[in-house]
Amino acid sequence: MPPCAAPDRCKEFPLNESVIPPARNSRQFRYFRNFTAVSAVALAALLSSCAGPVSSTSEATGEPVSGGILDVSISAEPGCLDGHGISATQQQFLGRLVYDNVVTLDENGDIAPYLAESWDISEDGKTYTFHLKQGVTFSDGSPWNAEVLGQNLEHMRDPATKSPLAAAYIAPYVDGKVIDEFTFEAHLDYPYTPFLYALAQSWLGMNSGKAIAESPETLCQKPIGTGPFTVADYRPGQSISYSKREGYDWAPEWLEGDGEAYLDGVEVTLVSEPVIRHQSLVSGQYDLTENLAPQNAAAVQADPDFTYENLPRIGSPYVLSFNLNRAPFDDLAVRQAFAAAVDTEAVTESLGFGTYTPIDSFLSRESKYYDPTVEGVLTHDPERANKLLDDAGWSARDNEGFRTKDGKRLTIEVPTVESSTPSPLLVQLQGEARKVGFDLRIIQLPQAQLTELRYAGDFDALAGVWHTNTTDVLFIRYHSSEITGERIGQNSSYVNDPALDDLLLTARESDDGPEAEEAYSKAQHRLLEIVPGLPLYENPSQFAYANTVQDVDVDTSHPVPVLTYAWKAE
Repeated sequence: MPPCAAPDRCKEFPLNESVIPPARNSRQFRYFRNFTAVSAVALAALLSSCAGPVSSTSEATGEPVSGGILDVSISAEPGCLDGHGISATQQQFLGRLVYDNVVTLDENGDIAPYLAESWDISEDGKTYTFHLKQGVTFSDGSPWNAEVLGQNLEHMRDPATKSPLAAAYIAPYVDGKVIDEFTFEAHLDYPYTPFLYALAQSWLGMNSGKAIAESPETLCQKPIGTGPFTVADYRPGQSISYSKREGYDWAPEWLEGDGEAYLDGVEVTLVSEPVIRHQSLVSGQYDLTENLAPQNAAAVQADPDFTYENLPRIGSPYVLSFNLNRAPFDDLAVRQAFAAAVDTEAVTESLGFGTYTPIDSFLSRESKYYDPTVEGVLTHDPERANKLLDDAGWSARDNEGFRTKDGKRLTIEVPTVESSTPSPLLVQLQGEARKVGFDLRIIQLPQAQLTELRYAGDFDALAGVWHTNTTDVLFIRYHSSEITGERIGQNSSYVNDPALDDLLLTARESDDGPEAEEAYSKAQHRLLEIVPGLPLYENPSQFAYANTVQDVDVDTSHPVPVLTYAWKAE
């Protein structure tokens, strides 16, 4: 989840019927040209008795209207609004309100200008020279220039920022040089083809250089960007109020808009309960919600007063990651046995009301260079699971039916964020694993303690997703350099495999084409041999909004709504 420090807060609710939902305006078709869209299967309509918004699409047409506040509900809030210091899924959406990026992905998913008008790449692929847009200012009045770009790159990797994401994405960056006021030269340790893609992601938006220099600690509470909105008020755990940025006039070309936002502001409220998010959307209390539970998707999609989107994220699917650095998952046979023990299709069917898309590989099918020949290796096979555990010495059983070895029970501890009810996914996995003798224990912890355990490696397994806009997600998740050390890393499985490292580095250094494709293919197959976790289901982005909201764009780095030129029909 993203990237996500709280895996259970990054759950998504994919729907798997291969029908593109009808787009309400031409802007929405851009995302579908690049990715396979999915829509809701028929479900019983639940909680649909509340009155919907007044206007439907056919009534809400015409020229954009300025003014109004857009009310948005979100399922979780990031706890910090400085994108450089977080990995929360919600930053994909929230970051686009405040931040602009050095580059963007256009309607075709290709790198395009944004705060940099152009760039040059040296023959050896290790020097990027950015020619920056002039006349851009941050909301504190300070200018955007080459010096500020350098400050941002340093801020991302500053240990004080405690970045769980941005620092990893620019790790090959060595240093930079200000050539003149609007020309910056970035030096990399080695050719790093995903560099520009990383700079297009919401977590790597540009902060005010003045704020970075004078008060970086304030950026979590009140980020200062060059984006179309500013943060007026942030109440952690409750709400975030955004106001229109006066004088904004440098949106990327693919948005097909000029000047300031139409909306006066955006009011974002934390509504953690899925049922309440659905009820409050259809009743008109909120105009848009970024996350719907699968049991409510069909009801919203069937309502002509709403637009429902279900778009696939590229990157890592939802995976139960094993900790290979300690028992029992330091044993390949145990990892293989767990993977064979779980009926992934049954689990996802139960969790998603028939709407989830199970997957048996460590890379989303929507990702570039996905190799379909990896499918069918990690299959549900209880007989094989039992034999693997017997052969590995876990042949005895205690009086509760759990396997033992040398008097020790085969126990798996999986920490998760504390809540009123245990994670439904982990409860399902617990039941599946018990059938072959695993004792999976769900450990509920406060968010801060969970994060501490995660980066200390004090766990047996973790459930979560990791989204990024390139196939380089495999490097971020499984290269040995991404094990947490001096820098926070996202190799939570503690994979340290020289053969895999070589493949992932080759892919990272290669230009797009056959060499990268071959390396990524071999890396995907190598992961099936290592079994660093159990892939579960795809990780799409789901959101819904009233049709009184017009011109909602879809980001091509992250399939989330972009509100720069959205407006509310009267």
